Amino acid sequence: MTFTYRYNIKSMLNIDDPNEKPTSAAIWQLGFRPFFFFGALFAVIAIPIWLITLYLPEYAWIQFPALWWHPHELLFGFALAIVAGFLLTAVKNWTGKATFTGTQLALVFGCWLAARLSMLMPFPVPIEVPAFLDCLFMGALIAKCWHCIYSVKQWRNIAIPIGLIVALLLNFVSYYALATQDYTLASNTWLAMQFMIALLISFIGGRVIPFFTSAKLNIERKEPIVWLDAVAFSSLGLLVILVMTGELHSEVGRIFLLIAAISSFARLLRWQVKASLNEPMLWSLHLSYLCLPVSLFILALWEPTPFVVKNIMHFFAIGTIAGVCLSMITRVSLGHTGRNIYQGPNMVGPFTFIILAAFIRGVLPVVMPEATAEWHILSGLLWSVSFSHFIYHFASVLFQYRPDGRPG
Repeated sequence: MTFTYRYNIKSMLNIDDPNEKPTSAAIWQLGFRPFFFFGALFAVIAIPIWLITLYLPEYAWIQFPALWWHPHELLFGFALAIVAGFLLTAVKNWTGKATFTGTQLALVFGCWLAARLSMLMPFPVPIEVPAFLDCLFMGALIAKCWHCIYSVKQWRNIAIPIGLIVALLLNFVSYYALATQDYTLASNTWLAMQFMIALLISFIGGRVIPFFTSAKLNIERKEPIVWLDAVAFSSLGLLVILVMTGELHSEVGRIFLLIAAISSFARLLRWQVKASLNEPMLWSLHLSYLCLPVSLFILALWEPTPFVVKNIMHFFAIGTIAGVCLSMITRVSLGHTGRNIYQGPNMVGPFTFIILAAFIRGVLPVVMPEATAEWHILSGLLWSVSFSHFIYHFASVLFQYRPDGRPG
């Protein structure tokens, strides 16, 4: 079964097998359910914990170094939870092969959750504990995605498990950097991981965003330009390597930043951006993706001081990573529980807030650094409100069976 751009619309929107019946609790029916809910819940609490640690250290309790915990957990905790939930759902749809459900899903999710909780304890926990748990979680995710894709020889999607393997290696390096107190290596690892996630978003988003847009608006979708996709993917992949070799801000690095920015922006322009502006479930994806080339352009053209890089990468992390995550978990939670995607709770506020949070956190400290603390707090508030809104409206969706009684 070969994956092409000619999707069956119904199968992309819902997993719907009339021959199956639920055999486990609703939350363990499919990967998106636990990872979306608890990933969003972790997002809600992680930023306030970070702000307390940063500005009210007398009330902080985390035993891991805060400057390590914050980026590590937002990337390898929050972001990878959403990626896991999406892939365990999408890969089943793409390949027709079952992913984790029931007890297996609970065990894999339990590894992710235990790793997060182990680093929130008010007493010292050996670094080997979360590192081992993360290894189990990510290893299981990689193995399942690889098995499903390889079993049907779906070579087009083989980049997904390969990308996850790179993420696993970067996570190992992040833990190693903490163990050796090499915070320069840790910082490079997190930056490389952001580019790795950008590559995954670019790879998957290039398929689903134009598809969703054309399917909803009933307009013709432009066929992808193979060489343009190849340039975008390869340049983002090279940025991962350039970061880890310390060459990101060299002349070569800035050239590839610019190439990645131009190619990513050119792809977005082909996805009917203007036509999507009246539909929040569409413009949220387009606008979040736009934060990627904007960030790359700034990094390529602005003087790359550590202060500027740190803030602009926050603009990308919140705008693109969190923005795409919020939009996709909303869409998938509705579509894969048999509900109408475009008749769900009003998410205009959260979609808008997360982009505002990106601008406030990533841009305003650069132009008005004297109010950096205020920008951090305001951005964190908007972030937590956005994901709290999702939890409030979607907890019942994720913890209850599909209305049609089918699994998924």
